[in-house]
Amino acid sequence: MKKILIISFFFNQAEEIGSIRLRGLAKYLPKFGWQPTILTINSSSDTHFRTVETGYLDLKANWKAKIGLNPENTVENQLKVVKGKKSLDFLLGVWEEIFAYPDAQKNWYRPAIEAGSELLEHEHFDAMLSSSSPVTCHLIASELKKRYNVPWTADLRDLWTQNPYVNHTLLRKILEKRLELKTLKNADALTTTTEYCKNDLKQLHKKDNTYAILNGFDPVHESQNTPLTEKFNLVYTGRLYYGKRDPELLFQALTELINEEKINAENINVDFYGPSEPWLLNSVKKHHLENVVKICGVLPRNKVLKKQRESQVLLLLTWKNSKEKGVIPGKIFEYLAAKRPILSIGNSDGLVRGLIESTNTGVVPSSVEEIKSSILMFYNEFTCSGEVKYRGIPHEIDKYSQVKMAEKFSHVLNQAVNEKSS
Repeated sequence: MKKILIISFFFNQAEEIGSIRLRGLAKYLPKFGWQPTILTINSSSDTHFRTVETGYLDLKANWKAKIGLNPENTVENQLKVVKGKKSLDFLLGVWEEIFAYPDAQKNWYRPAIEAGSELLEHEHFDAMLSSSSPVTCHLIASELKKRYNVPWTADLRDLWTQNPYVNHTLLRKILEKRLELKTLKNADALTTTTEYCKNDLKQLHKKDNTYAILNGFDPVHESQNTPLTEKFNLVYTGRLYYGKRDPELLFQALTELINEEKINAENINVDFYGPSEPWLLNSVKKHHLENVVKICGVLPRNKVLKKQRESQVLLLLTWKNSKEKGVIPGKIFEYLAAKRPILSIGNSDGLVRGLIESTNTGVVPSSVEEIKSSILMFYNEFTCSGEVKYRGIPHEIDKYSQVKMAEKFSHVLNQAVNEKSS
């Protein structure tokens, strides 16, 4: 059994999509001859994996304390400012540009280097894998590669300077691109989550050993005939992103359907399980949907998975932007495991549409009128039969399991090891 050191900041945070990818990888890599050890930050959560945990001084929390704010609460909530207000966004942007370079987790670098060095000096590891975000994980792996010459694969779940969601100043972009090129030059292989991202990554770094490996769902978490809700509901789980992944089009469609008396507001719920944000509450009020839309707050992961499995329809929100064509949100893999119909709103022309259509797991409307038609289709089916039928194609869905993901990673790792020994 070969040994691999996985460097992952968010590994113990089960709600993080990146953690889901890495935990699935650690769980199923042993099937393909690799035994993982995970280098991560301290956590109170239980884990069944061998972890080496380090201390960590949270940069944002430290700065909040310096200016007299509660480190545990968001700046927006404490200043009672709605996200999207230009003055606050400007100040937070300046802070990120100057103090959070290259990311807000940069304080993890020193303790991780110390712990990683201790491991590599006393144990033999056949390979390393670092996964971002945060990109500090790659800085750590790059330094450890220089010191110990262990074959290293850098996994970019989100692209670094090519990330469409990141908008830095020109100077920051120049500095960070130099840092990315310098850091990843030492990597023996690069991996990312889609073919689109792989092509961008390969073009920037000129590395032949660049691969696309999708996220996946854990087959253990597949739906086990969970009873469905008695009321017609749409369920969204996770964070929302103001102006990029938000439910504005959905709310508009619902308002019109209710006003046209095509659906009864008393017979539908839209449930959001995630942080309550002021801009979201304002949007609900603007559309007069207070009796329809419920902001249910954050739940433990096991309860979130249950809510997904018992829902009538799962809601997926993507960014209606051409840059997102090559992105597949990690959330969709949880939805595949839940085995419930998916209503995907946002970008209707890209990989998400291809995945949903090939697996027959839902619909991808591209306008308010199409969203209305999709909701009405689900609503009428529920009214007639008491549930919305799930019509996913099992053998197509199985292609996206974490077992398949781990198998592909094992091929990349084996190749890196073989190239070093040859």
